[in-house]
Amino acid sequence: MLGGIMTEQWIVETTPHEKFNFYTRANIGEVFPDPVSPMSFTWFETDGGLGGAEIGFREAYYRIGVMTPDELPPNDAVFLGVSNGYGYLNASALRLLGHRAPGMTYKDIDDSFFGDAPGVPDFNPAPGDDRPELTAKIGETFGWVLTTPDLPRVLDFEKQMNDLRQNRPDFSSFSDRELVDFTWEIMDAHFADLFTEHIYISFLATLPIGIITGVCTAVGKPEAILKLLSGLGDVESAAPSMEMWTLGRSVAASDTLNTMFDGGSTGLDAKLRASEDPDAVAFVSAFDGFLKTYGARGPNEWEAGSPTWETAPDLALAAIDRMRLSPDDSAPQLRNAAAAEERAALGAEIAAMVEGDPETHGQFMAALNSATVFMPGRERTKTNAIKLVHEARVALQEWGRRAVAAGNFPQVNSYNLLTKEEQFAFLDDPSGFHDKLVRRGEHMAEIGALQEKFLFVSDPGPMSDMANRADVVTVDLAQGETLQGMPGCPGSARGRARVITDSFNPDALAPGDILVAPFTDPSWTPLFVPAAAVVVDVGAPLSHAIIVSRELGIPCVVSATDATRIIPDGALIEVSGDTGAVTILELP
Repeated sequence: MLGGIMTEQWIVETTPHEKFNFYTRANIGEVFPDPVSPMSFTWFETDGGLGGAEIGFREAYYRIGVMTPDELPPNDAVFLGVSNGYGYLNASALRLLGHRAPGMTYKDIDDSFFGDAPGVPDFNPAPGDDRPELTAKIGETFGWVLTTPDLPRVLDFEKQMNDLRQNRPDFSSFSDRELVDFTWEIMDAHFADLFTEHIYISFLATLPIGIITGVCTAVGKPEAILKLLSGLGDVESAAPSMEMWTLGRSVAASDTLNTMFDGGSTGLDAKLRASEDPDAVAFVSAFDGFLKTYGARGPNEWEAGSPTWETAPDLALAAIDRMRLSPDDSAPQLRNAAAAEERAALGAEIAAMVEGDPETHGQFMAALNSATVFMPGRERTKTNAIKLVHEARVALQEWGRRAVAAGNFPQVNSYNLLTKEEQFAFLDDPSGFHDKLVRRGEHMAEIGALQEKFLFVSDPGPMSDMANRADVVTVDLAQGETLQGMPGCPGSARGRARVITDSFNPDALAPGDILVAPFTDPSWTPLFVPAAAVVVDVGAPLSHAIIVSRELGIPCVVSATDATRIIPDGALIEVSGDTGAVTILELP
């Protein structure tokens, strides 16, 4: 122990790769904000083999043409790492895409993942990094990206996952072993394929963005870039907000429902279901339909031990509560339509500016269309994987409830603190696990209180060197001072800053306030709707906050380092989604 913090190594760790040795929390920090649980570590690496997520990264790189299998060790995770408890992406391997792809450099990858983050090391090509035959293969893949009208494989996976949900068995009739068997059967059958498609589409989505950026910059219209990537339509991560808005309007129109929501979101789902009032009955029916479609979403949703809107419905009701207080003209459908109209007009304007250059004009028009295919496709591939994890979650929670009742689990989600091998060992003999799980849960919480490194090369250093987040000293911004972040979604707004660090409790956020958050995942998305703007500590051009804010038409700034620590809650601020500037106009 050191200063009350356990310093022993977390139970699951990977060894940094000797050549590909630059690791970052960029992007993965949004999807794994907390220490990686022993169960989820299986997505990274297993005993004597690779997990589905590591396999997915590799297969996506092989399909694109970036790498060949002989460049990677067969059994050790490279693309994904866990160091000092936290998940990292291998930035060295990611940079190789930029280095080998035609018309790109490693800097394009850096800009996508790091933004303006300090401390990013230089890229120095190593012997063997230049592979002309792979550059040619990547070029062929890029040609497909700019010409394909749709992504049938992605839609096929979506149907498979929707069918899995539609045909969910009655888990109450399963034995404990059948529940755990079911979990690993569906994960082993589907996860690697779903994750491969997610990584494949995610990387290819950068191509149309790069072309649009290059053309707009060349014609002196850089301010058009973000607007040409907004209002794309069919973005899966934004869809729940649209549905929640409709539910929120039904609450706003009912005196009975307004009174019930005024009592707060805690226990609200149970109160609604117990009510015989016709408005409550109708709302519950519509809400159940919402949960069946979108119930897999929630905070830290890649972790099977985290709650979701289906397993903890009050989380969704808290977001609906914020929406029901918003004026009608805040409807996300209206904002989306306006963004789509502006996108179409700007696209035509810039296309006319390059009409004299047939090659540039053709590429630009192809990129505009490709963005409408690949950016929504990226979100859909992620959602497909999340739906799979959720079906495993629901089965495991049934097991967890039984294990708690038997005195063998300290909490329902304690299954997440067991590796795959330990879960089956528990089924054989549960004795002795309870106290181990208590200690492991405490250790995970203590690591979660530590400030992990944003990036490192070769060695992150010992856990004992990590500072406690609560001990990090910051100085609030003063009136007139500006925090510079990265522009995410165009537009500007003024409003009271509401620093919300937990999407479980958004009650402080009133319509017209500016949401200041540490990061965002889909559990935060509905809070964008009542907000005048969004400011996020971390993020990059393909981060969740940016894609969703563009679809919902909300001014957004990401990579605003320490925003949640140095922007005073309640201060009047101005946010520019065009420049990335956040200015303190008046202190609270």
